[in-house]
Amino acid sequence: MTPDMIRPRIHAILAEQAMIPVEEVTDRQSLADLGIDSMGVVEAIFAIEEAFDIAVPFNANEPQASTFDISSVGAIVAAVAELHTQQHQ
Repeated sequence: MTPDMIRPRIHAILAEQAMIPVEEVTDRQSLADLGIDSMGVVEAIFAIEEAFDIAVPFNANEPQASTFDISSVGAIVAAVAELHTQQHQ
């Protein structure tokens, strides 16, 4: 699955979590830019895992120690594409 196939679904998940129109989500934004708090991050991770049938290596207690890059929407798209490739070979 390519990032271009993944991007619209990630944008939709994050828009739902931020309670904003999906058109307002861009790859350059951080989750904080979208107004997503730590609980929202956890909920978004669960939604991403379910949507793409992947296991995300993310520890909500230590998000900075995670190998899953949540620094921007674009980074999340790239990380999901990589995980999907690794876990569905």
